[in-house]
Amino acid sequence: MGNLPNMITIGRLFLIPPTVMLLGYGDPFANLYACLVFLLASLLDVVDGWLARRQNLVTFFGKFVDPLADKVMVMSVLVFLVAYGRLGPTLVVLIVFREFYISGIRMLALRDRIEIVAGAGGKFKTGLQLIGIALMLIQFTYRDPIWGLSYDTQAIGLTLLWLSVIFSLTSAIAYTAKYLRGLERAD
Repeated sequence: MGNLPNMITIGRLFLIPPTVMLLGYGDPFANLYACLVFLLASLLDVVDGWLARRQNLVTFFGKFVDPLADKVMVMSVLVFLVAYGRLGPTLVVLIVFREFYISGIRMLALRDRIEIVAGAGGKFKTGLQLIGIALMLIQFTYRDPIWGLSYDTQAIGLTLLWLSVIFSLTSAIAYTAKYLRGLERAD
């Protein structure tokens, strides 16, 4: 457990409380800081995975805790966004359902010694989700000084989150198919 990528993964868990605490203040600067802390945690997720692969430090602990840290971070922020009335519960229920379903498939695959590598759809879903959440955290309407257009970060973030749900469901189907193919090969 004591390698750098695993320590970064654990460190990301400690970024959750400041994110949700800042979100609770409700003022624009606190929202922006919450977004920055959330983006830092998301960036560290990329860094710990890259380091683990590059330095050949992939461990069972990391394979288990890294996705768990991602889920805890995303779900915590989504639940607080619902609690503060900035996000509807239906979207969050769909995201949480998918995450629990995938976690169940991963546990079954682990038990059956089947390795399921995340596909492009799942990674794209994660990107949409993280950017969408970051924009939901900002909660600003931004006026472009060059074109004079207004951008509502809340509306853009919500759109990206709904798109992530579509990719979530399709990647869940792909995960299920990979697991079933792994079972067939094992027999």
